[in-house]
Amino acid sequence: MRLRCAVLDDFQNIATTLADWGPVRDQVDVVSFTEHIADEDELAAALTGFDIVVTLRERVPFPAGLLDRLPRLKLLVASGMRNTVIDYAAAARNGVTVCGTRSASTPPVELTWALLLGLARGLVTENHALRSGGPWQSTVGADLHGRRLGLLGLGKIGSRVARIGLAFGMEVSAWSQNLTRERAEEVGVHFAPSKEELLRESDFVSVHLALGDRTRGLIGATELALLKPTAYLINTSRAAIVDQDALLTALHEGRIAGAGIDVFDIEPLPDGHPMRTAPRLLATPHLGYVTEDNYRRYYGDAVENIEAFLAGTPVRRLG
Repeated sequence: MRLRCAVLDDFQNIATTLADWGPVRDQVDVVSFTEHIADEDELAAALTGFDIVVTLRERVPFPAGLLDRLPRLKLLVASGMRNTVIDYAAAARNGVTVCGTRSASTPPVELTWALLLGLARGLVTENHALRSGGPWQSTVGADLHGRRLGLLGLGKIGSRVARIGLAFGMEVSAWSQNLTRERAEEVGVHFAPSKEELLRESDFVSVHLALGDRTRGLIGATELALLKPTAYLINTSRAAIVDQDALLTALHEGRIAGAGIDVFDIEPLPDGHPMRTAPRLLATPHLGYVTEDNYRRYYGDAVENIEAFLAGTPVRRLG
């Protein structure tokens, strides 16, 4: 009997064209789901006839309750090598092998700078005015050269963002709970002794931390109040690191100059969500990892994992 593979959240409908599925086509039928399924009951019904599921990042949770309802499922492939929304114990109990793929760190670095530059130079406002016959120049851009870029996190992504900031002639500082002065000096940036100092002194603040117990809600109303009214906040990491209600309040009341946001508490954002209409906000629909090369890597590795699973050879295991 041929196996069936579901590819979830294939919004652009490109999973089967950016990778060569030829090595498994003789044994596996691939079905792409181009619409997100948020309801667990609906998702269980949709996946009941599938042996393999390829899921995109951490958008779809796989808790025990869902895995218990998918007796045919034997292989779950998640893009990336870190996934916090899969119940690994339940997967093992149900005989489901969980594996991951490689993921590049450069795409979120590039999107971080797209958001930062778009905010600094008012690109959305000016482009809309130019195309609609509005005023010729209505904003005054914020300079980067000589300004302070504060980074929350100086890991693989944060350090690359830092180097670009230095290339722009910015003063760059960084802080995280685990960051050492030696690591900051290695990257060539100032070591901020506290989160509060970094927030007070920065003109641009960018978040590059993993979500966990220590970082959830790390930036709330108190922290946002420390920012200069001329400062900008960029978050391409995880929404829950920044208190969403506090951020919306700060934007509506003009307490900060603006925010560039790529991650949200609910994804995809439902119609009518306040983030869709917030002022001073440049927002993108979680595009940080969405590039051609990264998708080729995701789906190419997914095919390799499926091929290995069918052959009984090792896969890139998660958990």
